[in-house]
Amino acid sequence: MNYSEYDVIIVGGGAAGLACAVSLLKGGKNLKICLVDAGERFGKKLAATGNGQGNISNTDMTAAHFHGGNISVAEKIACADAYDGAKLFGCIFGADDKGRIYPAGRQASALVDSLLHSLRGAECVTGVKISKIIKENGGFAVYEDKRLVGEAKFVALCTGGKAQKQFKTDGSAYALATSFGHTLTPLYPSLVQLKTDTKHIKALKGIRADCIVTASCAGKTLAKARGDVIFTDYGVSGNAVFSVSSYITDKQNVTLSLEFLPDFSAAQIEQSIVAQKAAGREDSELLSGTLHNQIGRAVIKRAGTAAPREIVKALKNFTLEVCGNLGFDYAQVTKGGINMCEVTDVLESRLARNLFFAGEILDVDGDCGGYNLQWAFTSGITVAREILTRL
Repeated sequence: MNYSEYDVIIVGGGAAGLACAVSLLKGGKNLKICLVDAGERFGKKLAATGNGQGNISNTDMTAAHFHGGNISVAEKIACADAYDGAKLFGCIFGADDKGRIYPAGRQASALVDSLLHSLRGAECVTGVKISKIIKENGGFAVYEDKRLVGEAKFVALCTGGKAQKQFKTDGSAYALATSFGHTLTPLYPSLVQLKTDTKHIKALKGIRADCIVTASCAGKTLAKARGDVIFTDYGVSGNAVFSVSSYITDKQNVTLSLEFLPDFSAAQIEQSIVAQKAAGREDSELLSGTLHNQIGRAVIKRAGTAAPREIVKALKNFTLEVCGNLGFDYAQVTKGGINMCEVTDVLESRLARNLFFAGEILDVDGDCGGYNLQWAFTSGITVAREILTRL
């Protein structure tokens, strides 16, 4: 391969890399672009997002939903327009009652197909794991082991983090950044199932409930979210659990409080229990018809009494001690990454000119509900826009 065969080499064919490549191709400059990924096809993780329905953003796009270093940069990039990433596709998007933005067809794989169609004009390389990048002669030489894959003036690292290694994101690509002197903040799994004590929930495996979940430590509330909680043999899963997990996987001695029946007051529930007692219901069935029977029995057993007020207390504050999580293999995203102090507002390395980063490889992660994909898309777009100004 000859030097300067490419104008830009993008390493990583996930959401950020695809957004960067498509944006460069749409820039109208007839650039030579190489998009390379270790997996057998691009966009595999994107195709699975939102349970395969393609939740790519959220109408409530504010900095409060992002975590990591230098959130002002993430805010500037991701929060300017909730539909910025959606504009890559040219199809109709809409939001549900929780603000989650989906394609009208609710099919994430169709979004991947749209992006792949837009890659015409780029050289697309799959099944190649980049192991080394060297800065030389005013550009970069990119290698798979000892084989030169290509040379380019610009390189964009969009390799993701450590979450879900089945998508070839095992964290090994961080070494490409650290080889230029970049540092990593501590890495933790995020948007992940939580392991808890199971003494009081052994009979609830597979049952789903709408709850407000509050995570706290030493009496201080760390996070709160409402949504599905799914009971498992190891603890809890579901959207509400994923949402609070991003605030606690780096913490110890965390307690979860589950509030069942969040739309009903304690007084209303107590009145119902009193009526059930008056009707001659057995103590274990006092919540029958109000809660899933097995959850109701678990709450009453936890209360340790048939006194209506004590049952309500257990129902509104059903506590579980967190003892871990399922780790990176099951996490949706990585918390932590390349230190944001080492990149500019346009995500260029402060240590190596013309080296850029986008997506999960950076120390930015978002809440559950489309925030991480919005960051991936808009950071990739930002990198492309900056590169276009220099070519």
